[in-house]
Amino acid sequence: MPIYEYKARRSNGVAVDGALEANTQEAIADRLQSQGLIPIKIVEQKAKEQDIGEIVKKWLKPKTVPTSDLVMFSRQMYSLTKAGVPLNRCFMGLIETSNSVVLKEALRDILDGLTSGNDLATSFAKHPNIFSSFYVSLIHVGENSGNLEEAFARLASYLELEEENRNRVKSAMRYPTIVLSILVIAFAGINWFVIPRLAALFKSLSTDELPIFTRILIGTSDFFVDYWYLIVGGAIMSGFAFYQWVNTDSGRLVWDAKKLKFPVFGSIIYRSLLARFARAFAMMSRAGVSVTHALGVVSLVVDNKYIGGFVSEMRAGVERGESITQAASKSKMFSSLVMQMLQVGEDTGQVDEMLEEVADFYEREVDYDIKKIGDYIEPFLIVVVGALILILALGVFMPVWELASSAN
Repeated sequence: MPIYEYKARRSNGVAVDGALEANTQEAIADRLQSQGLIPIKIVEQKAKEQDIGEIVKKWLKPKTVPTSDLVMFSRQMYSLTKAGVPLNRCFMGLIETSNSVVLKEALRDILDGLTSGNDLATSFAKHPNIFSSFYVSLIHVGENSGNLEEAFARLASYLELEEENRNRVKSAMRYPTIVLSILVIAFAGINWFVIPRLAALFKSLSTDELPIFTRILIGTSDFFVDYWYLIVGGAIMSGFAFYQWVNTDSGRLVWDAKKLKFPVFGSIIYRSLLARFARAFAMMSRAGVSVTHALGVVSLVVDNKYIGGFVSEMRAGVERGESITQAASKSKMFSSLVMQMLQVGEDTGQVDEMLEEVADFYEREVDYDIKKIGDYIEPFLIVVVGALILILALGVFMPVWELASSAN
């Protein structure tokens, strides 16, 4: 993504400048506004010439920090700020104890920013690969309201929930991934090593035309042996082309929409995204962030451009004077049950509590489906494995039966 240099002002007129990474200037403006800054100038940073060594070092250098490290950092900051330790001392101590090199460098830069007079949220915002706009916005609100320790506590809880959800999905995907990987390896090994030897044996023992299944196996094996470089090269090029396409705005939008229509997984992904939206929006509302700023930040937090587009439409509706419930109903993202809870939340002034209930509701459903995902996929895997074994068995044993029949 391109890097944009910006100049902005705080509400008290103090000038602030820096650089952020985003897809568009509008995204930078939204980020700055969510931090309580008024954008004055946003310009794309010109690319600097780099030698090959610098480019390789840049690609090999890790750019993100594991969520577990961010959770630990947030917990430590909560304890230190609650105890009344000055921010400079907090960061000096955490720089020494942090295990992540990337986080250490970011904390040094944040400490330098604090020393030069920048506020904490602005210093965090200079590292968008580590601290999301959601993270920065809550820090900004906590800093201005005098509840910084509470902001860090909320962030740690939120990140822990996100990590738990990710781990659930990974554990559910582990079984089908292992089975499919073994199938691919077995298929490649059979085609490269087993079938060629059997083909030579069958051709030497029989002058008649081989059965259709045997010819299919031999033809597939010959193609793999003769054109393996095309298969491997095509797979690598396809993967690279897909990666490049997904990293474009239009490609990401199409792919994010397609993911929601996958059999079995699409529904799980969709509900997990809605749970993330509800949880993040509830936290920002409870922290005192304005509705429009909260929706602008949450549209990025959901990490799905398709759903993010609906959230942006909700924000536009609220800016036009619509209620949250009206804007949500037009987006058609939520079920009728969720819409009723939102309406109750607005009527009682407890939108954040109702959204927490919405998040819990979706997370329970997702958790149940993830636990059952093996039951959904297992019949499909059994059919695939059975079909491959059947074709292999017919291709190998039918010539043997024909040879035995001709011998009799």
